[in-house]
Amino acid sequence: METRETFSFQSEGKQLLDLMIHSVYSNREIFLRELISNASDGLDKLRVASLTEEALRPLFVDPHIRIAVDRKARLLRLSDNGIGMNREELVSYLGTIAKSGTKEFIRHLAERKEPLTPELIGQFGVGFYSSFMVADSVEVLTRKAGEGEAWLWKSSGDGVYTIEKASREGCGTTVALHLKPVGGGGEDEESLRPWESSSEEDFTDEGRICSIVRRYSDFVAYPIRMEVQNLDDEGKESGTKDEVLNSMKAIWTRPESEVSDDEYKEFYAHVSRDWAEPLTRIVYSAEGVTSFRALLYLPSKAPFDLFLREGERGIQLYVKRVFIMQDCKELIPEYLRFLRGVVDAEDLPLNLSREILQQDRRITVIRRSLTRKVLEELKALRGRDRGSYTAFWKEFGKVLKEGIFADERNRETLLSLALFCTTEREWITLDEYLESLKPEQKAVYHLSGGKLETLRNSPHLEAFQERGYEVLLLDDPVDDFWTGVVERYRDKPLKSVAKGAADLGEREEEAEKSDQAREERFAPLLKALAERLAEDVSSVRLSKRLTASPACLVGEAHSMTPQMEQLFRGMGQSVPKLKRILEVNPGHAVLERLRRRFEADGSLGDYPELLYGQATLAEGGAPADPARFARLVADLLERDLEGKR
Repeated sequence: METRETFSFQSEGKQLLDLMIHSVYSNREIFLRELISNASDGLDKLRVASLTEEALRPLFVDPHIRIAVDRKARLLRLSDNGIGMNREELVSYLGTIAKSGTKEFIRHLAERKEPLTPELIGQFGVGFYSSFMVADSVEVLTRKAGEGEAWLWKSSGDGVYTIEKASREGCGTTVALHLKPVGGGGEDEESLRPWESSSEEDFTDEGRICSIVRRYSDFVAYPIRMEVQNLDDEGKESGTKDEVLNSMKAIWTRPESEVSDDEYKEFYAHVSRDWAEPLTRIVYSAEGVTSFRALLYLPSKAPFDLFLREGERGIQLYVKRVFIMQDCKELIPEYLRFLRGVVDAEDLPLNLSREILQQDRRITVIRRSLTRKVLEELKALRGRDRGSYTAFWKEFGKVLKEGIFADERNRETLLSLALFCTTEREWITLDEYLESLKPEQKAVYHLSGGKLETLRNSPHLEAFQERGYEVLLLDDPVDDFWTGVVERYRDKPLKSVAKGAADLGEREEEAEKSDQAREERFAPLLKALAERLAEDVSSVRLSKRLTASPACLVGEAHSMTPQMEQLFRGMGQSVPKLKRILEVNPGHAVLERLRRRFEADGSLGDYPELLYGQATLAEGGAPADPARFARLVADLLERDLEGKR
């Protein structure tokens, strides 16, 4: 006979539970919304499974969620007749809290000095554990659809949990919360924090529960039922009645004029589990060969896992108001993965699979139509509220720039939407950049790699700034990818100031003659420097882009950048060593003195390595052997100080 098994949460899970139990939140009622959302997910999963598994079809009958309270015992139960869980899933879903992002969530909890807003709970995917904010202990009774065994999970939030065999009539899950005493367990008024109240919300109160459900879960697609007191015509209690607490209205099917802003915001919270207000919404319908409705939202803040590929995110897919799929990535391109909302199609098969989605021409039509609509809305937002659009770009610009590289169809539109910092301004568009070009400027100049401040101080900019040419400063890793495929914007070529020859326009005949004479004078030194640095550079040449610095490193016109090389190596890919061109400034005193020394005795000393190391540091890189470079600098300082005694 199998006995009860006791397990320990992972170490991070213990920290998380402790922080959630003892931290004070500005809104504890979030726990009920999270439990209802989990129950709705379970019903969704059974609905989808019943479409393809004939044995499960008889189980998907009267799908619903039920709430029951026992005020005397301070017990709240929430049940569903959805997919349920088996023993392994209980351990996986409820016993393993430490998934990606948990460390970040714990850091947020630990660092906050004020009450936490509840959006972090939905954002980090730990909604079930919000139950411990209001309960001393939690029990989960569940039975997997298609299986005969039921299981009981128990925990008091003390770092351990138990699992044992149990019995349950029918599939689904029941969560039972043994609620804490009203007032937080008898704390006196002085011990409470400023934002707490001695009359803590009573979550066994029927009216309170009805209010929470209607506020946060009114749009759940399944009926949420509860036995409530029935009142006669005189307002006196007269038995009980079974009441459905939510409207189950498909908000996206209603005319926009009939839906309030609050209803739209509440629906956003339901589909996104994000408690922050959305930046804007997109209500869209299309008719024709493929007809569909969409209600999409642009979040105001980027989720912590925006750049993590695992985990659910994206758009819910419905067909004729019937839920089909929670996370339909096929409906939007990867660079719009921050979108939240629903798409309801009229003419797709109900038994959709990922394979069917990927091959269905109608999905491609919907995807293109949604993409075009979202980009149009972004353009409109930029026009009517530049401040909000700039805030949006700071949150999601890195992701949208992935589309410049990946989506050739919409590349020009995405380029027009992009905002950039430059050597002179912040957050301007490419069109605004073109409007302020110097008459003689022939290209859109840009510099990528490293932090913004490093770029601003780069020696590559010197000649361009001297001529008053504005340069785009690209500090996102994705910039190296899209600049590699975009050759022009409007009628202007895009050129990196750190690649190729610095083409700054025509020069007068006298200047050309002077350049030729200087080339001849420095030729022996350049050859010697190239031989000395042959393992590190492809060649050494005189620079037309330097005015103040002695040296810099530049790439060939279409070569890989150091940042891209580092990225590929970090991904475990084999990349040949990148050799770039060392450009030296013939007008700098260091180069002139080095030339004279070399002419006098053929000696270069350690100066080639010093020049190369200095050029590497100037662009935010690091010498291959930092200790050796530091010794060379120290020796140089020592010799210089001795010479001045």
